[in-house]
This record gives sequence, C-alpha cells and structure tokens, in this order.
Amino acid sequence: MNLPNPPMTRTNHPGRPEPGAGITVQRATRAARLPRGADLPAWVRAAAGSAAGAVTLRLTGWAESRRLNRRWRGKDRSTNVLAFPAGVSGELGDLIICLPLVHREAREQGKTALAHLAHLVVHGTLHLLGHDHDNPGPARKMEALETRLLRRLGFPDPYQPATPVPARPLRARRRTA
Repeated sequence: MNLPNPPMTRTNHPGRPEPGAGITVQRATRAARLPRGADLPAWVRAAAGSAAGAVTLRLTGWAESRRLNRRWRGKDRSTNVLAFPAGVSGELGDLIICLPLVHREAREQGKTALAHLAHLVVHGTLHLLGHDHDNPGPARKMEALETRLLRRLGFPDPYQPATPVPARPLRARRRTA
C-alpha cells in the first residue's frame, strides 16, 4: 500500500540516525510486547538490500493504526502495516505496524508473533521500494521475494499454512491417599 505524504516528521535526536543514515524505531504502544528476538533494523536492511535511505518504523496500538488507515486509505479499521514511501533522496520512508494486531493475526494463523512481525517488516519495506500486490503478476513476484528474504533470515514461508502444533496429552494427576 504505497501512500503519499508520510504522517511523521523526522527530528534529529541524540542517539538516533541522521536522515538518510539509518533506521529509527519508534515504540508508540504498550498494548503488546515486542516479541523476544525481534531485530527490526536487520529485517529492514535485509529487505532494502542495496537501496540506501532512512526508514522510520513506528510500532503503534489499535487507535493510531485505525486513525492512520482511515485517513490515508479510507478504511475505518486498524491494519497490520502501512507503508509511506518518502519520495525524497536519502530516505526510503515510514512503516507503521500495529503491534497488537500482529499478535492477534499470528495467533489466528498459527504462527509465532516473531515470524509474523518479520514478515510484515519485510513486506512493508518492499512497499517502500515500490513493490506492490494489486495485480496477480506483481503479487506473485513480491510474495516470492518476501519468501526468499524471510528464509534467509531463518523464517518459514509466510504464505504456506502453518503446521499445527500437536496438543500435549494431559498427564493424569497422581492421587495421594
């Protein structure tokens, strides 16, 4: 979903990369935890490849995601990822990810939150680079690229059904007399 006019403005803060120099992560929600092992900058770099430019990745809650999705896409509901290409030299753009929705979708799809988050970061970064999935041909190419990138990062194919985890048999309680 390539959207014009990124909703965030960049400011230079101590300890944050200068525009055009790196990846800034903004945590704007406490509604859900970042999965253990999440390496958001590494996932952005893997998807961006040799493309140079700053990326701001903002992790939001339900309300902010819904507000941005309504404003920029006309859809009055939260969405898992929004991509706002910068359109200026030295910057790739902004990614907005609704962290509680990532956790909910992962549960519903039988995936780990870590794998689903990695997929959405890669997916959104590819949107910043101009990839899209509005038509079948480009969608197949984008999905194949996402799958290759995620496999290199150690994650399963996000478009294959998750293998159900077998339930553990319940252990009988010992009765004590």
